[in-house]
Amino acid sequence: MGSLSGTSSGSSLLQNSASEESDLKQVMDQRKRKRKRMVSNRESARQSRMRKQKHLDYLTAQVAQLRRENSQIITGISVFTQQYLNVEGENSILRAQLAELSYRLASLNEIVSFLNAGNECFGTEPFNSAESGDGFLSNSWNCVYLNQPITASADLLQY
Repeated sequence: MGSLSGTSSGSSLLQNSASEESDLKQVMDQRKRKRKRMVSNRESARQSRMRKQKHLDYLTAQVAQLRRENSQIITGISVFTQQYLNVEGENSILRAQLAELSYRLASLNEIVSFLNAGNECFGTEPFNSAESGDGFLSNSWNCVYLNQPITASADLLQY
């Protein structure tokens, strides 16, 4: 009987060692999977960081480009504002010149209408000083002076 029990204990040892070996294999497989997952996770994290950095670089470049464009727009607005102010100043000068020229034109038109009214005194005959000898009113040139105010200055009154 001793031999039978030795055989059964040997087979149980074999079963135990096979079971331990199987357990050890499972543990090793789990460790391998765990290491593989860790490596995979690290690679995923590295790729994620790289994507984030790439996106950050893109956004930084975009910010720089937009700042350049903004600066150009501000410069353009400044130039156009200065041009506008220059044109506005020229326009103001031209308006003042227009007012002055309009006033001069109105004065010249008054003088022309006055001279035209004075020409009615002349009639159609040309002026001849030899023919008119009977006084102030007979001289047609004097008609121009009939409606003129007499002006005098203090210098003239001293003499």
